[in-house]
Amino acid sequence: MVGDLSSATDTRAVADQVNAVGRMDAIIHNAGIYGQRSRGSTATGHATILAVNTLAPYLLTALIERPDRLIYLSSGLHRDGEGSLRDIDWATRPWDAARAYAESKLYVAALAFGLARRWPGVLTNVVDPGWARTKMGGQGAPVDLDTGQRTQAWLAVSNEKTAIVSGRYWQHMRQEQPAREVTDPTFQEELIEKLGELTGVGLP
Repeated sequence: MVGDLSSATDTRAVADQVNAVGRMDAIIHNAGIYGQRSRGSTATGHATILAVNTLAPYLLTALIERPDRLIYLSSGLHRDGEGSLRDIDWATRPWDAARAYAESKLYVAALAFGLARRWPGVLTNVVDPGWARTKMGGQGAPVDLDTGQRTQAWLAVSNEKTAIVSGRYWQHMRQEQPAREVTDPTFQEELIEKLGELTGVGLP
């Protein structure tokens, strides 16, 4: 299935394509963008980085039949996004690319922890892959591709006791403590409400 995740229409189409195939065992929300020089504007008027990094995984989660496992990729930089949920779409704030990326990764981590609480039947976790040598990370990044992908692949398929957990934040096969907001149920619920307002799709 192929789609442009900056487009709400394409993202919905991806969800439809997945549902047409059948229920998935696991879904890894891996897509992301970084270093946007300006806010940009999608067809629905959203900041591009928010649309791809946060709204798209939210929409796909809401619209695709629940799998057994969900894994969301965040970043250690999510800690730089700590703060309020005021103007998450950068409609009035002066654009700050680094801050926007950090916030988008904070939001996706908080979304995952909120889902782990709401959907106890789905193993839901967050992974920080590190600064990996991908097209986005560049060839100078310190983390090789195998290390960068190992934790999320393991969480998706392993039946080891240590992998059968939910609501955890991982980096390189180890659990870590995320930013305070990520584990705050009030922050999670306020975020989910805002994402529902921005997308027009409620979370089941």
